[in-house]
Amino acid sequence: MDSQSAVIPAANWIATRAEVLLRHAPTHFLRQSPVEQQERYGTGAATRFGTGVGEEVLTAADGHSQWLLQHLPWDTRFFGTDTYRLFTSLFEDNATTAALALAAGELRETLAARGPYYAFGVVPAEDTALLQALTGDGWRLIETRLNFYCPVAEARLPPRAPVRLARPDEAIHIGRVSAASRNLYDRFHADPWFGEARADAMLARYAEAAVEGKYADAVLVPDEPGVAVDSFLAIGDTPAEAGVPGSGSSRVLLTAVGPANRGWHLKLVAETVRRAAALSLPQVIMTTQATNGAVFRTCEKLGFRLGSTSHVLACHS
Repeated sequence: MDSQSAVIPAANWIATRAEVLLRHAPTHFLRQSPVEQQERYGTGAATRFGTGVGEEVLTAADGHSQWLLQHLPWDTRFFGTDTYRLFTSLFEDNATTAALALAAGELRETLAARGPYYAFGVVPAEDTALLQALTGDGWRLIETRLNFYCPVAEARLPPRAPVRLARPDEAIHIGRVSAASRNLYDRFHADPWFGEARADAMLARYAEAAVEGKYADAVLVPDEPGVAVDSFLAIGDTPAEAGVPGSGSSRVLLTAVGPANRGWHLKLVAETVRRAAALSLPQVIMTTQATNGAVFRTCEKLGFRLGSTSHVLACHS
């Protein structure tokens, strides 16, 4: 397998895969400006792949497919193992499942030759060719995700709940809440490669970083007298794009609810919708596992709709 970073994605294969590449757009299901979404997340992202930090394009030995892979330095440092995210694969229109599975095997051999590694990919459910190729070579299904969205103007909201922004000095405490509110079906806990201790530590650090403002725009917590802070919800905002009506959204990045705050998931999500309305952001987006009945109930009560489904697959040396 050609592992030279100078390799560029094959334009004709990108065109062949255009329909499924659009499914990588986090809001493709909103049908807002598909051209813009293709450019930012789909065919445009594939065309530019290899120019970003840690990105490389690996061509299969038979020359009929390519793998678009990104090395993740933060994850690598945290877990002490080279960690990669598979963006997608590009291949000929008539590529067979057997040939793609063979190429997937070559990819694993290439990474293993570099040393211990962990790789994962988030694959749209529509990309059956890639899903079959990866599972045919032994990549494991780790998580199935459902991506919901709530049109803010149509939300069914309960009475206001008292919430506030988490303070920087609460970061460690909120990290502990995140670790203690264990979800056995999230990507980290469902994959035995991480183990329970590392999965807990990862989610604790993720929550801490959100409170510190390193990747989240806001973290909401309860602000009711006599109620302990045993839950939180981290939010990431995408501003509206100039000239794109109806664009812009708030995304639920991470949330956890401990036993002292039962019932607060609904309240925190409802206040996230209110916050989006105040910021003139027309959509709230929330992703959860296909196993999470509690989140489904929140979605049903508030007026969320199912937008798309994706699968997380992983392998390691």
